[in-house]
Amino acid sequence: MSGAGSLALTDLTRRFGGPNGPAAVDHVTVTVAEGELLALVGASGSGKTTTLRIAAGYEPADEGRVELDGKDITRLPPQRRDFGMVFQHYALFPHLSVEDNVAFGLEARGVGRTERIARARGALAGVGLEGAGGRGIQSLSGGEQQRVAVARALVIEPRVLLLDEPLSNLDPTLRQAMRDELRAILRRQRVTALFVTHDQEDAFAIADRVALMDKGRVLQIGTPEMLYDAPATQTVAKFVGRSTLVPAVPDGDHAVITVGGVPIRVRAVCSSGSPGLGALAVLRPEGLGLTPPDGSGAWPGVVQSRRFVGAVYAYRVAVADGRVLEVLAADKRAEEGDNVGVRILRQPVALVCG
Repeated sequence: MSGAGSLALTDLTRRFGGPNGPAAVDHVTVTVAEGELLALVGASGSGKTTTLRIAAGYEPADEGRVELDGKDITRLPPQRRDFGMVFQHYALFPHLSVEDNVAFGLEARGVGRTERIARARGALAGVGLEGAGGRGIQSLSGGEQQRVAVARALVIEPRVLLLDEPLSNLDPTLRQAMRDELRAILRRQRVTALFVTHDQEDAFAIADRVALMDKGRVLQIGTPEMLYDAPATQTVAKFVGRSTLVPAVPDGDHAVITVGGVPIRVRAVCSSGSPGLGALAVLRPEGLGLTPPDGSGAWPGVVQSRRFVGAVYAYRVAVADGRVLEVLAADKRAEEGDNVGVRILRQPVALVCG
C-alpha cells in the first residue's frame, strides 16, 4: 500500500435544476482521518450517494472543496484522485477471470502483466480468496464477488477507498457475516474508507464514526455509541435504533417523564440543545423493563404484542395516553392482553432538548 490518506469534504453543495434548484447536498462538511472508516448513513434521498459521487469526482460540486491530505482535488477527474471505488453492483467483468478483474485497474495504469498478476494474486489473498484467480466471476457467490470488488479497488494502492452500499446485494445471513469480514479486511490493509449505506446496522458494525444525513445535510457525526446514546435531534433519535420519544420536563440532572398521566422522575441528561426550551426523553426498548401493573415507579399498560427475537422477547405495551412503548425482556414475562407495568431500567435517560 502506498499509505492511507486523509480526506476532507468542506462545505459541499450540489443543486439540481439550476442555481435556485433544490440542494441534494447542502453545505456538507465531513473529515475522514488517515486510517479511519467513516459511514455516511441516511434514507433514500438524504444526499449520501451524491456526496460520495462528489468525493469520487463523478459529480461536480456547485460549492465547496474536496481535499486529499490537504491538497484541493475538487476539479480533478476521478482517475487522478488516487481513490479506489467499490460500486453497489460491483461492476465486475463476466468475461474476465477473477485475477484479471482484480488486475484491470493496474493494466489501465500501464503495469506489466507479470507484475499486475502477482499483485492481483496478493490482493486476492488479502481478502481471503487465495487460489481463486483462475475462476470465472459467475462461479462466485455474492460474498466472494464482493471481496473481488474490494480486492480490485485495493490493488491499485489507493489513498482512500470509497464504497457505495457495499453489502446491499447480499442476503441477510451473508450480509451479517460480511460486515465483520469487510471491517477486518479494511483494518488489516490500514485503509482510509468512506462508505455509503442506508442500513444503520452495516454502518455501526463497520465504521469508526458515522455521519447521519437527512435532506442533504449532516445532522450528527460521531461514534455509533454517541449517535445511539446521545442523539442530537429527533430525526437522529428516530433513525438510529428503536425508540419512543416522550415529552419530559428537565430538572437539573433529572427529568420528570409523564406517560399515561403517571409522572416518573429519573436521572437524565440533554444530548443537545437547552433544557429551557422543552425536551423529549428517548426511551429505548432495552432500557425499559416489565413489572406487575401496580409496580412502583412504573407506567401501567396492556401487552399489545409479544415477539421472540432470539435472545430476548420484544413486547409492545399500550399505555393510557395511547402511546405504545417497546420493551425487551430476557424471558417470557407476560402474554398478549396482560396488564403490566413499564419501568425505566437504564439511567440517565437521554433527552433531546431545545
